[in-house]
Amino acid sequence: MPLSEHEQRILEEIERRLAEEDPRLVESVTKATVSAHALRRIRWGLLAFLVGFVLLFFFVVKTLFWVAVLGFAVMLGSGLLIYTYLKRMGRDQLRAYGQRGGRLSISAALARLADRLRRPRGPA
Repeated sequence: MPLSEHEQRILEEIERRLAEEDPRLVESVTKATVSAHALRRIRWGLLAFLVGFVLLFFFVVKTLFWVAVLGFAVMLGSGLLIYTYLKRMGRDQLRAYGQRGGRLSISAALARLADRLRRPRGPA
């Protein structure tokens, strides 16, 4: 249902006042997208998966059974989290993000790491 002209004017007035009062909030809201939020969650999920893998690896090193079970549970939960957000984003959004120069591919991440290591450091 579209807004009436009076309601649109009120909404524009609220937007204008908000932009005047808190420009940082307006900037952060305009930058935030659903896909950016999902990608942030996916990155946290990947980090949790790695933590779970390390916990699972302790079973091999120290034969700590309960730590290994905890690591497996963390890996399973984070894998489900990653799957959920990847499914929510959809294939088209992931492709568009990759074409914009996003940080999804491993090769792009390795190239950025190599560039950082090759950059000359400041005066020593």
